[in-house]
Amino acid sequence: MTEFSALLVLDDGGPASRLVPLAPEALDAWLRTASERHRSLVAAHRFKAAAGEVLLLPGDAPAELLALAGLGSAAPGPFALAAAASRLPPGRWRSTAPLPLLGWLLAQHHFTRYKAATNAGPRMLLASEPVALRDAVAMAEATALARDLIDTPAADMGPAELAAAVAAQGRQFGATTNTIVGEALIDANFPLIHAVGRAAAQAPRLIDLAWGDPAHPRLTIIGKGITFDSGGLNIKPGNSMGLMKKDMGGAATALALARLVMQAGLPVRLRLLVAAAENSISANAMRPGDIIASRAGKTIEITNTDAEGRLVLADALALAAEEKPALILDFATLTGAARVALGPELPALFTPDDALAADFYTAAGATHDPLARLPLWAPYADMLKSPIADMVNSADGPMAGAITAALFLKAFVPAGQPWAHFDTFAWNSAARPGRPKGGEALALRASFALLTARFGARFAR
Repeated sequence: MTEFSALLVLDDGGPASRLVPLAPEALDAWLRTASERHRSLVAAHRFKAAAGEVLLLPGDAPAELLALAGLGSAAPGPFALAAAASRLPPGRWRSTAPLPLLGWLLAQHHFTRYKAATNAGPRMLLASEPVALRDAVAMAEATALARDLIDTPAADMGPAELAAAVAAQGRQFGATTNTIVGEALIDANFPLIHAVGRAAAQAPRLIDLAWGDPAHPRLTIIGKGITFDSGGLNIKPGNSMGLMKKDMGGAATALALARLVMQAGLPVRLRLLVAAAENSISANAMRPGDIIASRAGKTIEITNTDAEGRLVLADALALAAEEKPALILDFATLTGAARVALGPELPALFTPDDALAADFYTAAGATHDPLARLPLWAPYADMLKSPIADMVNSADGPMAGAITAALFLKAFVPAGQPWAHFDTFAWNSAARPGRPKGGEALALRASFALLTARFGARFAR
């Protein structure tokens, strides 16, 4: 992983090039104090301080540079310096104004498992702000962790490798991890997880991480860990299968959030549950028409083997609810319908708790991490009725797909249990500064902000 802390250096007063962040309304004032040469270059390059604009100018000394970084008219968000970080040459840079650092860090992170790392990038000199520095580095590390896991192809990120990644993160913070694998899932009463993954070469598994003081409020985070989704016997067309290495994006986001909780020392008893399986095809694959029991006792008629993520989550939610935690959050790349409704950048939030939804919106606004709530419209639960089982796993027809999937999950969460479900794309479909095309931890910053607000002050680090 990128050594993010090396990209931020405490200012020793030594030589450095200058980085000048500018909003359009501040450009004229800066030009009035600039040299004639700089004014001429700004005019020649038609620099307007629009968001993402970067202009390199010669500095006052031969070895120094001056960089203007456009902020745009909106309030600077966490990626305000991302374009600058990706375009500036290596060296020491001193900013004339303090700005969020996350974009500076993530713009210099690259997925390098299969390709050589790029050269070292620019370093930012900081005043003595260790808490802000640590927080920025921690968020960058968690985001990069999720991105790297999602970007790894299924040949190298199956259920076993996902379990190893969870255990490795847990070991850093003294957590314990237990994994139930293969046929042991039947004995432990996780029949849906077993059914989804039994056709794959790698056995399915439930990964269960525990951390923190048992006397603290219980927080359970759940991730959908489908490491590749062929669609099963309801096989996906090729153009829909190409990105299915990212179908464990919910698990990657859940693990990144768990890492932040542990690293910050939040006063909670954390439980991370990842239901990991590959939805594959073989002679023993689950079939349309099969009826499968669940941990909660409900029977499920399989109407679509490509609606598998909600099945593994159902068993994990049932397990989580047995402890009656203070909050359950689940993350899943669950439906294409959510993307049709909201596009790739807005994860869909579902919760029956209006106060919890309001808190998420507050956290999303504060962290510039957008989300959108969709309704758990109760009448649509009729679409999940089965004449021969307690429910079907996929409603008939193309309408309200994200809502009916969330209602399926809700059936495994007891009434009154605080719970929120994120239907996330977990992917950047187009590159933006600090956000390359590929895996993404959507709603991570908002979720962590909500948890820190809800469960109290962090411990000293």
